[in-house]
Amino acid sequence: MNAFSRLSLVHRFLLIGFVILLGGMALIGTWVGRQIESGVISGTGVVTNMYLDGAISPHVQSLAGNEHLDDADRIALDRLLSGTHLGEHIVALKIWGRNGRIIYDSANPAEVGKVYAMERPLASAFAGEVRSRVVEKAELENLFKDDRWSRLIETYTPLRSERDRSVLAVAGFFNTAEGLEQSVRAAQLRSWGVHGAITLAILVLLATLVRAANDTITATQRELNEKVAQLTALLAQNEHLHDRVNRAAARTMALNEQFLRNIATDLHDGPGQGLALASMRIEALSDACGSCEHSVGRGSSVSEEFRTVHIALQSALSDLRAILRGLQLPEIEQLSLVETLQRAADDHRRKTGVTVPLTLSNAPETAPLPVRITLFRVLQESLANGFRHGGGRNQRVAVTGAGGEVSVEVADDGPGFDPKALKADGHFGLDWMRERVELLGGNFEVRSAQGQGAVVRASLPLTQLAYGDG
Repeated sequence: MNAFSRLSLVHRFLLIGFVILLGGMALIGTWVGRQIESGVISGTGVVTNMYLDGAISPHVQSLAGNEHLDDADRIALDRLLSGTHLGEHIVALKIWGRNGRIIYDSANPAEVGKVYAMERPLASAFAGEVRSRVVEKAELENLFKDDRWSRLIETYTPLRSERDRSVLAVAGFFNTAEGLEQSVRAAQLRSWGVHGAITLAILVLLATLVRAANDTITATQRELNEKVAQLTALLAQNEHLHDRVNRAAARTMALNEQFLRNIATDLHDGPGQGLALASMRIEALSDACGSCEHSVGRGSSVSEEFRTVHIALQSALSDLRAILRGLQLPEIEQLSLVETLQRAADDHRRKTGVTVPLTLSNAPETAPLPVRITLFRVLQESLANGFRHGGGRNQRVAVTGAGGEVSVEVADDGPGFDPKALKADGHFGLDWMRERVELLGGNFEVRSAQGQGAVVRASLPLTQLAYGDG
């Protein structure tokens, strides 16, 4: 089987075609031989019947009123079968009477007078039919007690009365089958030769067509293999580029957080400290000049102007501190994923007074830092939006881990909104969250409707590379 599978399509076709050719030749030759044999046997029966009707019937007319042949008729039959051309081909001649009694037997005269059962060929002959068949060697040994012949043609033909054409007796001729075998063999050889030549011509024609088709298939397969190799190389290149994009996204995420932290530190140490110092000095100057009643324009006193400046500085300092709290990310490098999300929920509770329950379902213990940062920001922004627009009504968080992904779902029972309308008008918070999630190869989804609350769902793969990798 392995050797056959290694052959080309053309060689397989030729091998199978050769086997089919041999099988077809054998089948057709056998069938033709049988048809010829049947035709020869039938022709032999017809010829024998015609011969017997002219040569044998005149010598059995005495059976019309007698159950035995006359001696003159018996001698005439003996002479007819000895030393003549007919006798060279006839092995035996038997004549049966109507009661199944053998009246004449050229091969074994001792059988005359014996009665045999009326078998079907004999009964058909008494009914006026001519019956011929081939008798094989095993049956011949029982009939003649002789093994000289391998096959004989046996013909049963009715012998009719010359007066009223009634059947007087039945003659059984046994003649050699040499001519039959030669005819069958010659016809088989001719049929095999013709069939072989025709089939070989068809096989050569089909082999030419198969070779042309095989060449086309081979060329197409070669082109396909080249294209598959190119696509495989492109796929590997795309995977490498995708990996580099993921690395860059993770690195950018961490660098952005570090950049925001640096900005917050710079604002705190620079403008923040300056505003705090200016507020303290203005407050000291206000206490020192509080009794000054000089006017500085529009009827206001110096002390009132000091108080106005002090209040503006305090307001600016409060706004700056609020901005710093939003920019600066808590220290989450050493926290687990659940601890990071719980930290966001706790920060929301401290700012708004709303406690948000956290439901866990197969939540992973660890996650890459970019994933934790993104989910912290998404949870922070989603809870803030839910409190701002939905009043914080029944806010809840569900964390699910499955299939190498972690999903965070933030839901509330607020008034809801139309996400499509927000997309049409542009909404910085949702777009910002979607961009951060999709940048890491995740999925972001918002489901809401008027009067049905809102659900924000973010799913991220856990295979993200840390920003320090690569």
